[in-house]
Amino acid sequence: MTRIGIILGSSRPGRNGEAVARWVHDIASGRDDAEFELIDVADVALPHLDEAIPPMAGVYAQPHTLAWAERIARLDGFVFVTPEYNHSVPGVLKNAIDFLFAEWGNKAAGFVGYGPTGAIRAVEHLRLIMSELQVATVRAQAALAFATDFADPMTFRPADESGAIVGQVLDQVVSWSEALEPVRRKAQA
Repeated sequence: MTRIGIILGSSRPGRNGEAVARWVHDIASGRDDAEFELIDVADVALPHLDEAIPPMAGVYAQPHTLAWAERIARLDGFVFVTPEYNHSVPGVLKNAIDFLFAEWGNKAAGFVGYGPTGAIRAVEHLRLIMSELQVATVRAQAALAFATDFADPMTFRPADESGAIVGQVLDQVVSWSEALEPVRRKAQA
């Protein structure tokens, strides 16, 4: 069965991301077309990139990198749940992505952004990052804004239509992840 990681890309204390990521995971868990795993970068707790050899070489020495590589390698696609910090992705998410290279490739990714403007600029940056890693990004995107999906900046109350959009993101990520399976298999041969 197709395996999709829902990656929460913030580690800030008091973050809204936990509620958003759990909500996305709850929606995903109601499906039977894939297995979904919630991954919180705060729990992964990677230090700043500490590998002596660039990740593109695929030669990892640190135990935390080896564990992270194994976790990402067994997934077929991703849904990134991210806020926007200074018009971009949180540093902790970029760091987690930068630890690896081949483990990301030939998979699909979708995005759920949250914040004052739905993290649309952070998602655009993630799309660029993913393209370098040979990850196909899907068109559907959930942009959860404080004005429509939060009772106040700290209380997540998603609009009904936002759940439908997350469903579209999941539909596309699962479909593209399945379609890329022969490409992943060929790359591993």
